Parts: sequence; structure tokens; C-alpha cells
Amino acid sequence: MVVPMSGEPNQNGELPPDASTPPPAAEGELAELSPVEAEAAPSGAPPVIDLETKVAALEKEKKDNWDRYLRAAADLENLRKRQKRELDDVKLESKGRVLKEMLPVVDNLERAIEHATATAGTNPIVEGVQLVLRQFLTAFERLEVTPIDAGGQPFDPNLHEAISQAESESPPGTVVQVLQRGYKSGDRLLRPALVVVAKAKSAPAAE
Repeated sequence: MVVPMSGEPNQNGELPPDASTPPPAAEGELAELSPVEAEAAPSGAPPVIDLETKVAALEKEKKDNWDRYLRAAADLENLRKRQKRELDDVKLESKGRVLKEMLPVVDNLERAIEHATATAGTNPIVEGVQLVLRQFLTAFERLEVTPIDAGGQPFDPNLHEAISQAESESPPGTVVQVLQRGYKSGDRLLRPALVVVAKAKSAPAAE
């Protein structure tokens, strides 16, 4: 009997099965999976859904962290602004206290010059006092301290303090006399001006 060689047809013209090709799995049998295929096989929920859930959770966590960062940055900036504002207020308050102590000195110098000029005229002593007063006023200018111009101005309760009223030809509510000069430190009121305010003349009594 002649045995056909591998790859040659037999007497019936059929090709023998290839020894290198594994026989197909029988119906009802499960093909054995390789370790890589077994690891990649789904174990429960589809892997795409798991990944989408994880990505959504990470995105939410990222957004929450960013929101917390923005709130912390805003709180820190507000704290810095509040501290700077408080520090500026303390500086201005300290500066104002010192300047208020110096204002009576300037007032007394002005009164002394006015009285000496009215009684004895100009002399070396008066000129010396005037020089000291100018030095004070120059120092005030460097410190941004400016006098309030009140004479002839409409009465302003934010800048003036009315001591009394007087009948005058000026319109009612106009400052007709300045008893004590007021000063401002920058935009802040350092001391209001003490003034006398005009009022309308009373009507003459009927005979």
C-alpha cells in the first residue's frame, strides 16, 4: 500500500489533513485563550464605561481644585488690601495727631504778627517771627497740609464750623469772618475753619 506524502492527494483525490494545522474545536467546546487574551477579556462592565467614569471623576476633581485655588487667591488678595488699608490709616492717623499739635503754634504766630504789626509796625522782631511762620507753612506744604480758603465762600459744613451769625450785606449763608483758619491734610479734613456766617438783615420795626 502506497502512503501518500503530505500535501499529495490520495487515491480518492482528497488532500490529507495538514499536521501543522490544529484541528478545529469541537462544537460545544471552548477554545483555550492565551494569557494575554484572558487578561484583555472583559470581567464585568465594559472597560470603555469604566474609563469614561474615571475621566468624569477626574475632571470634577480638577474643577473643584481650581475653584478652591481661585477662592484662596481671592481671600489672600483681599487680606493684603485690607492690611495695606489699615496700615495707611494708621500712618495718616499718626501724622494727623502730630500736625494737630503744631496748628496752635501756627495760630499763635499769626496772632502775634497781626498784633505786633497793628501796634508797632514792622521791626526786626516781627520780621523774625514772620520768617518762622513761613518756615512752618513751607513744612506744611511738603507734608501736603493746605489751609482752607473760607472767607467769602458759601458755608460748607464739611469744611467750616459756624460759631455765630451776623447780619451782613453778603448773601445769607456766606462766610463773613474767619475766627480760626482750617486745614486739610491731603483729602482729609485736619481741622475745620471756625467762621461767622452771614444772615439776612431783620426788617425795620414799624412805627
